[in-house]
Amino acid sequence: MAPKWRELADKLAEQIKSGDYPPGKQLPHIRELVEAGEGSKATVHAAYKALEAEGLVTSSRGHGTVVRQQVPLKRLGIARYDKAKWRDGDEVAFIADRVASGRGYRRNEQTQTVSRVVAPPVVAAAHGLPEGAEVYARARLVKEGEQPTHTLTSYYRPEHVEGTRLVDPTPGPAGRGGGFRVLYDAGYEIDHMKEELFARAATTDEVKLLQLPPGEPVVELHRTTYTASGTVVEYAIGVHAASRFAWAYDFKVPDSARDEEGQQQ
Repeated sequence: MAPKWRELADKLAEQIKSGDYPPGKQLPHIRELVEAGEGSKATVHAAYKALEAEGLVTSSRGHGTVVRQQVPLKRLGIARYDKAKWRDGDEVAFIADRVASGRGYRRNEQTQTVSRVVAPPVVAAAHGLPEGAEVYARARLVKEGEQPTHTLTSYYRPEHVEGTRLVDPTPGPAGRGGGFRVLYDAGYEIDHMKEELFARAATTDEVKLLQLPPGEPVVELHRTTYTASGTVVEYAIGVHAASRFAWAYDFKVPDSARDEEGQQQ
């Protein structure tokens, strides 16, 4: 026979999956379930910890135990960088993901801080800078409502962004069209980019910042953005809560042999 806490956890899990407790809904306080005869304080606490470990809820001081969003956001690949979105409109990348996911958004769900720092080795290497060179670091925390989804820190060479909105320390987005529009207006139109992804265990700071349940990994993104001439104008490092995104890529399948034949003719 399963222990009492497991029976309670399974019961609550079914209620979550059936929609009795929808995403964002706070579960009853422990004392309420104790008073309702669901078990002792230790039993209810163990059940809630099990639900958290299974990724169904998050628990935090001041917010209680809240049901997590179970349908992950679409994290677009190529389409999120469509120039028509940010050059001609105001659909920056995180907003493009929300639109594609059919989810609402507010611009202030992305906050930023800007500082001039010594370039970390991987950043210096990407920009072709010597050790000890300084770069601007534009760090963003993105939330969906009150739930953090990811962080993204973009690193820029000072000569590319000095005097632009990208180095304005005022919290909030970088204005209409976001960072790519700022680079475009400064004469650095982005042309192509490289993204590298890998999963890893979250650090203690990341668990706290992203409000991760125990054991959830993160997906780290490294993005290098180039102009048509090959100049690196941004190197970005993002950390994403693994369960909060579904990564989607839609692209034309290459045929390098045929391309080579066309070049030889």
